[in-house]
Amino acid sequence: MEHFRQSMLELIIQTSTNLPSDVRTAIGNILDKEEPGSRASLALATIAKNIDMACDNEGAICQDTGMPTFKIKTPVGVNQIEMKKDILWAVAEATRLGKLRPNTVDSITGKNSGNNIGDGAPIIYWEQWEEETIEIKLLLKGGGCENKNIQYSLPMELPHLGKAGRDLEGVRKCILHAVWQAQGQGCSTGAIGVAVGGDRTSGYMHAKGQLFRALDDVNPDPRLAALEDAIMKTANTLNIGPMGFGGASTLIGCKIGSFHRLPASFFVSVAYDCWAFRRLGVRLDANTGAIVSWQFRDMHPAAMAAAAGIPLSGKEIRLTMPLSEADVRALNVGDIVLLSGPMFTGRDALHSYLMDHDAPIDMNGGVIYHCGPVMLKDEAGEWHVMAAGPTTSIREEPYQADIIKKFGLRGVIGKGGMGKKTLKGLQDSGAVYLSAIGGAAQYYAETITKVPGVHFLEEFGVPEALWMYECRDFATIVTMDAHGNSLHADVETDSAARLKALELVVL
Repeated sequence: MEHFRQSMLELIIQTSTNLPSDVRTAIGNILDKEEPGSRASLALATIAKNIDMACDNEGAICQDTGMPTFKIKTPVGVNQIEMKKDILWAVAEATRLGKLRPNTVDSITGKNSGNNIGDGAPIIYWEQWEEETIEIKLLLKGGGCENKNIQYSLPMELPHLGKAGRDLEGVRKCILHAVWQAQGQGCSTGAIGVAVGGDRTSGYMHAKGQLFRALDDVNPDPRLAALEDAIMKTANTLNIGPMGFGGASTLIGCKIGSFHRLPASFFVSVAYDCWAFRRLGVRLDANTGAIVSWQFRDMHPAAMAAAAGIPLSGKEIRLTMPLSEADVRALNVGDIVLLSGPMFTGRDALHSYLMDHDAPIDMNGGVIYHCGPVMLKDEAGEWHVMAAGPTTSIREEPYQADIIKKFGLRGVIGKGGMGKKTLKGLQDSGAVYLSAIGGAAQYYAETITKVPGVHFLEEFGVPEALWMYECRDFATIVTMDAHGNSLHADVETDSAARLKALELVVL
């Protein structure tokens, strides 16, 4: 199949950069549902702008391009061994071109492979069928939403929902709890795939498999179709909203499947995906490997954003980094802050390292960005930012307050918020947590004007390295301030109360 390699490369590139048509439609349907000028409205406007930029630039929609998952159906007699070799080549080549971030890390040594190839990576599911063509679907699901997957074993007691039994009402409660526990950490507004039954392994696989369905399809099982519809209506009353900022748009899709199970087990498995729901498919000529047709792809997508830029009110606060304690103490939850000047990135590996070591740069007054970017070096040896949205911050909760105090940080940028230890650390040290819009990797990359340097690249790999940036008008929202206030805690408490109020509703 002389065209198969290039077909796979094109599938990977388009999946990373061009949001599927059904997802575009679903996001388009919620763009005007939030109150104008609200945090949720600003988040959706940024998302729409980022979708346009990714398509126009052929750049990664979100810098976290996840673990590529291929679902492949082949006619009898097709050489799957050679196909796999070509898929591995295409994954490595897409990584070299900056369309995929080098994500694959050896679980024992912590070493990044640099090309997304390793034991168990990428994930490939094979199936034979009686069609004459090859069908390949690809899902790119990032780590932030992957961490919000959850599995339940019924019967059980669910926080805020009470007893969940071995029936559809119990399943409904599990799904609503899964949506609630994700909050903004999975980059809501999100979509979920659900599997009822199976064993622990097959349940998760089937749940993830539901994400390959179109958002606008109708479940062939009328009972599950009714449950999907009920979940969509109910989940959007929880006031979690885009990025967990509060709002009417929490879920854009719910797809449910079922497997037979053992009498002793009743699992409900939920695969959560973010708004950057990257999933495309192709049909291929089995003789040449050439693409015959696309699935989910809009070949000529219309612009999503209503305007050329992000709508600003003129009340935004402009600050230049490094920040002073007075700068920070003057900020309050809800303030929109445009940052300019030097900032640096840091994720899990850096936070762990800094607990017991000195920093290679002066961090006093600095702002650390929870970000694992996509970077490319040009022929002159200069680094360029290809995608740079925020990663989920809660992973740094064990370290953040200590790092703030130890190095004199004044700001932390991320998504999804952080916990009580960090909130107290912000208050004690005079620092602030600033939310960036999750998945808006192209939008934020455009605000980075220069890359002065990098540390720990060899030790930690591209996503975990300490990158030094110069920024201009980097847009953020204060969601945890130096006065002990947290929007994330408020939304979680409010949505929990709404969840509890649903307890007596019968499906």
